Amino acid sequence: MNINLRHLRHFLTLAEERNFTTASKRLHLTQPTLTRNIRSLEEALGVRLFDRTTRRIDLTPKGTRLRESLIPIIQQLDATLADARGSETLRIGFAWGLPETLSTLANRFAQETHTHIEWVRHDTPLAGLDTGDTDVALLRGHLNPKGIRCIQLYEEERIAAVPATSPLAQLPHIEWSQLAQHPLVVNTISGTTFPDLWPPDAQPVIGAHCRNYDEWLEKIAGGAGFGTAPTTAARRNTHPNVRLVPLHNAPPIPTHLAFPTHGTHPLSTRLAHTAWHTYRTTNTPPTPDTTTDTPPATR
Repeated sequence: MNINLRHLRHFLTLAEERNFTTASKRLHLTQPTLTRNIRSLEEALGVRLFDRTTRRIDLTPKGTRLRESLIPIIQQLDATLADARGSETLRIGFAWGLPETLSTLANRFAQETHTHIEWVRHDTPLAGLDTGDTDVALLRGHLNPKGIRCIQLYEEERIAAVPATSPLAQLPHIEWSQLAQHPLVVNTISGTTFPDLWPPDAQPVIGAHCRNYDEWLEKIAGGAGFGTAPTTAARRNTHPNVRLVPLHNAPPIPTHLAFPTHGTHPLSTRLAHTAWHTYRTTNTPPTPDTTTDTPPATR
């Protein structure tokens, strides 16, 4: 019989929730995927495990007996695996602007996998992946790094960061094209905003360079120019002399979880795929329009 542990865990979750929508969210799956897996289990066993109506889902007698038999087996298996795994540490790197949703997701992942999460701020383009200081990392922008696999989680909206003394600070919003008339502060190490995001004949001049997010804020506060950053990250890291102004028609910022293609920590890919499924099913932040049940091809 073509039955694996995933089928059994999905069955137990649905048996507990008695609702496909609730169970699929708990499992970080789409509802059609869960439905297919339950159907595959029933076909492999040759029995109906659930009675489905338009209003509710109930276990059949055989489904009830299977649930009662499986619970102690799965509990013993989980305890055995947890003991074998011990206290594993997963180092998650980021250069700046750690999204609160990712922090919450990683903490829940740590509880479910009995893993210790170590957050590592690393002001480098690959947030420590290339030096072995981190196992998985949050990376932003259009990326194609050699030896690194990137799974795009979602796209973030941009917000403009301008000096409090600038006329731009008084506007209710700013058009993306309007920014090109002002000097740009460029974070050369981990930034996401560069002149080539604008048309060749309408690019901003560079007012200053910096090497990390804190320097970036100080340069803007001092009047060297403007910058743009993900809305959620910028609002969590503010400066009294910097104003955040909504942007219209700005290109979004792709956000990824990335890990090495070789020597990968076993939990890195699991975290990245869990995050992808979670953001896709909850749409927080918005995910790209896609109809597949597996993460996009890593690159």
